[in-house]
Amino acid sequence: MNRRIGRGISCAVLVFPPAPPVTVVVDGRKLAVYEPARIVDGRIYAPLSLVRMLVDRMWLDGAALHVERNGRSARIAFTLRFAGSVDVSSVALAPLLRALGDGVRYSGRTRRLEVRTPSTLPVVSASPFTGVLPSARRVFTPEPVATPRPVWSGSPLPRRTPLPQSSPH
Repeated sequence: MNRRIGRGISCAVLVFPPAPPVTVVVDGRKLAVYEPARIVDGRIYAPLSLVRMLVDRMWLDGAALHVERNGRSARIAFTLRFAGSVDVSSVALAPLLRALGDGVRYSGRTRRLEVRTPSTLPVVSASPFTGVLPSARRVFTPEPVATPRPVWSGSPLPRRTPLPQSSPH
């Protein structure tokens, strides 16, 4: 797949273009990513930027990627690519998602990977009303009392604010 040329181009230069991208759809929504997933040797590999959108936490530990989501965790080993260096740019996506409990289905005709995540909360109907259950505890709150109206007695007091002087016309 790679070739060595005597003019300084390294063996890491690809001779053939990469495979067409694979669209990843999670629960019916297409993921908008800059670097898409690709098929390499019959497996779908996704960049870590795409994996980051699918998990809650992820970290590297040597030559393995650890991921967590909704209390489940998985460990995916990286494959060695060139002369012992670890390729940390992409991982096999389907084994990672299956380890997290997702359903994964690939359509080769449309180059589409459909991911179904398990629901986080069980769907249940509302419980019917039963009068047997204890009622809420009563809290004593005093009723508000209206402020009494003032009672005026005696002669009125003089006004303390000055009035503007009217100008003669």
